[in-house]
Amino acid sequence: MDSLLKSVFDLPDVSFIENDTLDAMMQRLVANYERRYKEVTGQTVSLGAADPVRVQLYAIALDLFQIEQYVDRAGKQDLLKYSYGEFLDNLAGNRRVTRQQATAARTTIRFTLSAVRDYAIGIPAGTRATNGDGVYFMTEEYAEAAAGAEFVDVDAICTEVGIKGNNFLKGQINVLVDPLPYIESIANITDTSGGTDLEDDTSLAERTYLAPSGYSTAGPQDAYTYWAKTYNTDIGSVRPVSIQAAGKATIYILMRDGKLPGDEVIEGLQEFLRNEEIRPMTDLVTVSAPTVKTYNLELTYYIGRSNKAQATAIQSRVTEAIAAYNRWQTTEIGRDINPSELIRRIREAGAKRPIITSPVYTAVGDTEVAQVGTVNVSYGGLEDD
Repeated sequence: MDSLLKSVFDLPDVSFIENDTLDAMMQRLVANYERRYKEVTGQTVSLGAADPVRVQLYAIALDLFQIEQYVDRAGKQDLLKYSYGEFLDNLAGNRRVTRQQATAARTTIRFTLSAVRDYAIGIPAGTRATNGDGVYFMTEEYAEAAAGAEFVDVDAICTEVGIKGNNFLKGQINVLVDPLPYIESIANITDTSGGTDLEDDTSLAERTYLAPSGYSTAGPQDAYTYWAKTYNTDIGSVRPVSIQAAGKATIYILMRDGKLPGDEVIEGLQEFLRNEEIRPMTDLVTVSAPTVKTYNLELTYYIGRSNKAQATAIQSRVTEAIAAYNRWQTTEIGRDINPSELIRRIREAGAKRPIITSPVYTAVGDTEVAQVGTVNVSYGGLEDD
């Protein structure tokens, strides 16, 4: 769960049907029937488990309880804690927030000529390039290598929306799909980035929560956070840092999977935030990736002998717990490296005693992010409880 939404999800649960249950409803129907029967006939009746009337009342109770569930759900959809899907779309719409559609990754491709020409060489719009593994990028506009030039750089966009086109390193998009005369080679000169899937409910709920901060131009930290996540819903952690005396604001961003943002994302967000309807006129806004602080993970853990029948399952849970810790540790800017959290997760997975050699507690600055280096996990075996 995102830390921004934790305060919302920690609110007390509510019920619009006073936590009614099917059993309680059935008891009320039976009691009402028996009471009314006595009022009308003067006779006492007790409905047994197989009494046909009781069977009929149970069928009625099922329908009534289903109606109650619809009533409860309808009420909860007006609350951010419970809202989902199209209900959340409409709740967000009340705050002028709409679900972000999927976007395509972008990069810049360099077309290198086989020889310098004394005339211009055109690169048609829609010229495709690939990594040879089913992912394609195409040039967005017509471009030319001027007379006497050795190459031309052209903006390109993935032919499919979503995260599929992200994270290709420089030089990996190097196969020309549509042959062009006089072109010797091609390669992307920037890492591919900026592709996003259709915004999920968690991200939309988060932006809905932040929306009031964006009603005026950015300035408060939450406002910059809102606009950054609106620009690209794959941005996870945002840490605005302001130097008020100099009128400067630097927005540090991290992607949801803990990866550093690519140049395309940084430059695009910086341009987006410099819109006069977003930033205060006195702010000079820049966007940056956080500085990485690497930690290595080395530990040995033991399982109590009384749990030997579950030892295999516990080892699997410990592996999952360590992976979850690394995700937690590396997806938030400024989150201190905290081995106590690792110990808690390992013990909750069923291990008796973890011995953590590394990491040790390390403070992480407001413009830094922890990233895991080497991982060495050993199972020490069973030991007495």
